[in-house]
Amino acid sequence: MINNTGSESVTEGIKIQVFPDYIPEQSNPELNRFSFSYRILITNEGDKWAKLISRQWTIINSDGDTEYVEGPGVVGYTPEFSPGESFEYTSVCPLNTGWGTMEGTFHMIREDGTMFDVQVNRFYLVSAEVLINSHSAV
Repeated sequence: MINNTGSESVTEGIKIQVFPDYIPEQSNPELNRFSFSYRILITNEGDKWAKLISRQWTIINSDGDTEYVEGPGVVGYTPEFSPGESFEYTSVCPLNTGWGTMEGTFHMIREDGTMFDVQVNRFYLVSAEVLINSHSAV
């Protein structure tokens, strides 16, 4: 059974932790509809202020189909982080397969106007059906 489907990374003092989850009540496996949520905790562990400007995601389903998603901020916010501050949000990702992956980049800016990218390491979106089938195959 898969125990750790999330990820963690630190870039230029910005720590990203991802905690994905399957949403069975919003899924319909018979119709190849699988819904996943992911909670992201962003923490400024560095000593410089930063602001999240935009994000870019690469989403790959288990068939290898790839989707790229870009946009301003996250869930309608462009959070600012003084040293020691955190921001947490939850979003959703629908897939047409029982599992897939996401990874991406948060584009950020410093007080002096310096732009930098924060890596969001790959995390896994895995449905209960996939977990049950993989567990019974063991």
